[in-house]
Amino acid sequence: MPPMTDTLHIVGGGMAGSEAAWAAAKQGIPVVIHEMRPLVATFAHKTEHLAEMVCSNSFRSDDDEQNAVGLLHWEMRAAGGVVMEAADANRLPAGGALAVDRDPFAEYVTKKLLSHPLISLSREEVTELPADGHWIFATGPLTSTALGAAIARETGSEALAFFDAIAPIVYFDSIDMSKAWMQSRYDKGETEEERTAYLNCPMDKAQYDAFIDALLGADKTEFHEGETAGYFDGCLPIEVMAERGRETLRHGPMKPVGLTNPHQPDVKAHAIVQLRRDNALGTLYNIVGFQTKMKYGAQTEVFRTIPGLENAQFARLGGIHRNTFLNSPTLLDAQMRLRSRPNIRFAGQITGVEGYVESAAMGLLAGRLAAAEILGHTADAPPPTTATGALVTHITGGAEAKTFQPMNVNFGLFPPVEGLKGGRRGRRDRYQAYTDRAKADWSAWLAPQAVDAA
Repeated sequence: MPPMTDTLHIVGGGMAGSEAAWAAAKQGIPVVIHEMRPLVATFAHKTEHLAEMVCSNSFRSDDDEQNAVGLLHWEMRAAGGVVMEAADANRLPAGGALAVDRDPFAEYVTKKLLSHPLISLSREEVTELPADGHWIFATGPLTSTALGAAIARETGSEALAFFDAIAPIVYFDSIDMSKAWMQSRYDKGETEEERTAYLNCPMDKAQYDAFIDALLGADKTEFHEGETAGYFDGCLPIEVMAERGRETLRHGPMKPVGLTNPHQPDVKAHAIVQLRRDNALGTLYNIVGFQTKMKYGAQTEVFRTIPGLENAQFARLGGIHRNTFLNSPTLLDAQMRLRSRPNIRFAGQITGVEGYVESAAMGLLAGRLAAAEILGHTADAPPPTTATGALVTHITGGAEAKTFQPMNVNFGLFPPVEGLKGGRRGRRDRYQAYTDRAKADWSAWLAPQAVDAA
């Protein structure tokens, strides 16, 4: 057991901070999580739980053979991560995706962490970067104003920023099921529950055109003077997508393919709005891909033009918030340490990864690297042939610093596999080769650490 002077301090109890704490404690390192909620509230958080989900309740695809985020799931499970354990324990039907019951998920993570004898929780706001000790900052997109200013002072530049938009949540019993129906796209899923995981609202061309007109004409949230909106493409507000072309939404979240309306099986919908279950009871559904910056009054007016949602009641309307992140390729080393203060690591979304899973994975890695350093071991980052390694390689030097933007995990970040030809069939073979190689390399990377921990 290392002395208490080698305690690891983690600032932020979100996905990344929770995973970092669990990873380090499993290596025998005492951990203190510093979480400012509820003393300092944020507009997005509703509870005091660790790892609270504030946007979607989905971890996206769970396919670990043909999808990079599914592969990241596999790596985190193999490493014994707490986030994937909690997700699996609180899973909701969502076809091929991994969706979770958000409140029980956060409760599970909180109970798991606080029951560990080496993990303690301090409810306080950290406003400065400490000069000594072992620290991981995993404060996420809602980093407090004071801490954000301290980071900006240290890095010598203003933090980059873009705006995240949150999708609305609808009460199921307010949806008109004489117009809507339950079906996963292409009937994907092994069970009937999975094959009916999504609620679908169809539109004909006239209804779609009227919806686009209402969307474009709705009152939007105004930005403060001097602010500019730089959206991450994976989380664009629907009105921003609509501004790019009237057909954009039909080829995005409102695409009508792979679905058949049982009320009118011979009529092909022009567009379809999908909703996904947001809790285990099935009383709440979020509108998939409908992140928005519309004002609240405009949201209820516009969304109630969707067939089936004419009388919709909203448990939560959409919102918009500023998201800050580091220019990690210039500021962090390969160990995720701040170059100017190597006693400090950063993890999670503030490093420039996007998504719950990616944030948690960077927390898992930061926790393991910090634990190894405290124990006096040499632990290299995982190879870039793994999903975790591809992400950390990208943010700590693989990306172009001048154009650095938040990134989801994807196979484009992986070193190419030699000897495979392109083409449609070639792509499936290539993805399978990526995952086979990644699983072998990730298992090899974990093995000596498991021996050290024992």
